[in-house]
Parts: sequence; structure tokens; C-alpha cells
Amino acid sequence: VQLQASGGGLVQAGGSLRLSCAASGSIYTIDDMGWYRQAPGKERELVATITSGASTTYADSVKGRFTISRDNAKNTVYLQMDSLKPEDTSVYYCRAHAHRYTEGGSPIVVAGWGQGTQVTVSS
Repeated sequence: VQLQASGGGLVQAGGSLRLSCAASGSIYTIDDMGWYRQAPGKERELVATITSGASTTYADSVKGRFTISRDNAKNTVYLQMDSLKPEDTSVYYCRAHAHRYTEGGSPIVVAGWGQGTQVTVSS
């Protein structure tokens, strides 16, 4: 499955941005989708995830400020980021898990990363 992310940019503290990530690969059924971020010199960390049934999880640092959603018909996941802080500055990556079945009925599970989109929040 291939992922194409968009929507990053430069914003002042307190502002908002909306990230989008579209998954392609029509033979696969998209399962969980999520957003991660990685700041310079730091490890990649989970921001938010959403299941195919729309159950969500959030990192404590973004709860109440970020909202993850998805459009299953478009295989697209969104991240609405409000009340942005300078510490939210990172490269944001989307991730998706997907599956399909072989002719024999065996499941094949795959996962992919988007290319990353830069979010910069100025103070």
C-alpha cells in the first residue's frame, strides 16, 4: 500500500493545520491508519491512530488539540491540528495497515509509511 501525505506548512503558535494522507492499492483493504512525528534528534513518536471502525487513540501531548478522522470511501486519513505549539514542530508521517487474501484464503498483511510532511510552528 502506498501513502501520499499533504498539508504541512508554517504556522504561528495557536494556529491550525490539517494534514491529509491518501492510501492507494485497490486490492487491499485498509485497516488501522495513523500519524506519527519525528523532530530532529528525536525518535519517531505516535501522534494518533484510528481503526477502520473509527476508534481513536491519541498521545497525551496532543489530546484535546488534535483530531484524527478518516474517509473510508477515499482511503484517506486526516489530522486536524488546533492550538499548535512550537513543540509540535516535526516531520509528520502517516502510516496504514492493510490486508488482502490470496486465492487460497490466506491473509496477507502489509504496512506502509507516507513520505512525511513538515509542520513548523513559530513562537
